[in-house]
Amino acid sequence: MASAAWDLIVQNATIFDGSGQLPVVQDIAIRGGLIAARGEHLPVDGVAEVIDAQGQWLLPGMLDIHTHLDLEVEVDPRLTEVVRHGTTTVLMGNCSLGTCFGTQADDGQEPIVDCFTRVENIPKSVLRKCSEAMHWRDTAGYLSHFDALPLGPNVAAFVPHSMLRIEAMGLEASVSRAPTGAELERMESLLETAMQQGYLGLSTDGLPFHYLSNDPNTEKRIPTQFASFGELRRLLKVVRKYDRVWQTTPIIENRLKALGYFMLTSGRLFGKTLKTSALSAVELAVAPRAIKGLMSFAKLLNSRIFKGHIHFQALGTNFRIWSDGIVSPLFEELPSTAQLIAKEYDDRAGRMALLNDPQWVAEFRRDWLHGRTGDDFASWKAARGLPDNLVIRELSMMTFDRAPVAQWEGQTLAQVMSALQSFQAGSKAIVRSDEERTAFEQCDLAINDDADFMLYLMRSFDKNFRFWADVGNAGNVSTLNYLLDESALPGFNDSGAHITNMAFFDGNLMSLKWAQQRDDATVAHMVRRLTAEPAQFFGLDVGTLDIGAKADMVLINPEQLRGWHTDDTRQLEYRTIFEHEQMVNRPEGIVAGVWVAGEQVWTGEAYAESFGRQPVGKYLRAA
Repeated sequence: MASAAWDLIVQNATIFDGSGQLPVVQDIAIRGGLIAARGEHLPVDGVAEVIDAQGQWLLPGMLDIHTHLDLEVEVDPRLTEVVRHGTTTVLMGNCSLGTCFGTQADDGQEPIVDCFTRVENIPKSVLRKCSEAMHWRDTAGYLSHFDALPLGPNVAAFVPHSMLRIEAMGLEASVSRAPTGAELERMESLLETAMQQGYLGLSTDGLPFHYLSNDPNTEKRIPTQFASFGELRRLLKVVRKYDRVWQTTPIIENRLKALGYFMLTSGRLFGKTLKTSALSAVELAVAPRAIKGLMSFAKLLNSRIFKGHIHFQALGTNFRIWSDGIVSPLFEELPSTAQLIAKEYDDRAGRMALLNDPQWVAEFRRDWLHGRTGDDFASWKAARGLPDNLVIRELSMMTFDRAPVAQWEGQTLAQVMSALQSFQAGSKAIVRSDEERTAFEQCDLAINDDADFMLYLMRSFDKNFRFWADVGNAGNVSTLNYLLDESALPGFNDSGAHITNMAFFDGNLMSLKWAQQRDDATVAHMVRRLTAEPAQFFGLDVGTLDIGAKADMVLINPEQLRGWHTDDTRQLEYRTIFEHEQMVNRPEGIVAGVWVAGEQVWTGEAYAESFGRQPVGKYLRAA
């Protein structure tokens, strides 16, 4: 072994190599960005750098299989919040949204701004800052522009269906009529070209709370949701031809229709199996049994009967969402609160007008109490885990964070409502400060139920009260079981989305933590599920520590991992690249080192000095 030619040796590491096999304690040598050797006691004479990793795990760089980093990568291609968590490959262009056709701006239309603003809850000022960096106009230009960026992690992208429709039809037509034959043929041609260029596949979306933000279309959903089954079938025939992937979200307002669309994975029905990656293997707080039905349905589709290949993307942690007032992806599902969110970010007057409109208030009360009164069919269904709406409206499940009154911080909204009701009933001594007394005294309506209380909060504080709710995986009781389910695939983090609402950069680390609580065999299996397995599914040449493989690696301190929980390190930080706050997650001491193509990008305490000066990651073309 010619040790003098090696650039780096990591010694005495407990290596989980992505194969799923139990770990071994070995040295690993890097040369020219590739894994050059593995074994015990490799010679170190002349080696440029030697790291002793005694007691630490070494594993392949992990994949984030669902991100919305399409915009952030243009203003900070290092993607710093990603790599510090041991993620070295990210998949973009999800949920039918992306930037592979450029800004697509035309005749005053801003598709990037109009589509991303509400779907991903990103302020328009942030989106415009990102879109100013875009200069390409087609899928080839998008790929080639990555060659000039100092990428941190590797990136790969889907062709986003909403943007594909806009490219062929224009934004206004894409949400107002069906495509002509010529427009549909152009979509097929553009998609075929992208498959030849190495795109991952096609992404679509069916979630009922994904709306446009441009007048006069604020009540219309994003373009993909106007496509017929026939249109999707034709486009997915192209994806199927190249053995690529269909990434999608379910049509949750029509569950039978959603199940019918998932049948598109079937090789038995459509001649060739279509690889399908769908959202999401999460135990929903208001419908905890729904995930079991999805998993059973996936097993049926993947059986010999249908010859499908579908999985549901699994989140490795509790699905905690923050809301600024009513501005949150949670509340886009209710028509009345969606009207509030549709107002421009700074349009307080517009929101106040709605909040004091008797007709809107009546609509809000109907929406808020729907399925919760206990005396109708909707309530009967909700009690059996089949609610019409998935939005959380139980105040006991919502906790103040950055409360407008100091005494409310850390309390549930239900606790504060109870105190206000007592105050209104004459128990004036219940107040704990002059600030709380003032807040209670300014309430101009009798609080009879939680709909009244939410109206009070919105009228009094607009967006200046902040709270969180665990909409899924509450308590993480079943999270590990779903991460290990053969019909699920871990690695869904939604990184880069909902920048003030969520912080899931750490989902892969939490997946490792849950596995660690069981045994080494489970850790080995989980490492495979976060590395080699998704790489193989999406056709990417990463995810292993085999000799000759690209040296994307992460060093983990297992003791630090054992003592950490994600809820302790989620925080809201001002990020200069956006000139805006963002939810991030920054655990300390867990990720002891990250390498991309053999270059260290994270040292365990800080980013490497050379990080961002030259590209280390690259665009990965699907095989």
